[in-house]
Amino acid sequence: MRWIWIDKFIEFNSGESAVAVKNVTLAEEHLHDHFPGFPVMPECLIIEAMAQTAGILVGEAKKFAEKVILAKIKKAVFHDYVRPGDSLRLSAKIESITDEAAGTAGTVTCGDKLIAEIDLMFSHIDQNLAGREFPKENFVFTDTFKSLLQGSAFGAGKERE
Repeated sequence: MRWIWIDKFIEFNSGESAVAVKNVTLAEEHLHDHFPGFPVMPECLIIEAMAQTAGILVGEAKKFAEKVILAKIKKAVFHDYVRPGDSLRLSAKIESITDEAAGTAGTVTCGDKLIAEIDLMFSHIDQNLAGREFPKENFVFTDTFKSLLQGSAFGAGKERE
């Protein structure tokens, strides 16, 4: 099973930047155990939501021809809790991209409040230096992930209303 931690993209500028939304609800089972009586979204899942936002941005920049995986968390600084009822805005931008890897910088906000700053590194594993062979099918960018972009009006500089 693959969990999708973003609900939709509200901005997408190919090869440059993207903004996604994640709505947090008590319907998410993990919130019932983390922490009982004071449910908060685990920080590792906020990182995963940013990795999905930035990873789709990086993958789309190469037309999903590469298998893009999270290689390193360069920075993850958290400033506040995320509670049920919060709507997160995940903003990612590509800082560097090569045949082998990509670096992104991101922020997570809730309204006007800065929740986190998350900078990530991604590997294009088909271009790795170890010479290992990976399956030909793109097991990272499944149809489920690609569906987040389908049917949208996104193009260079377009925003969803």
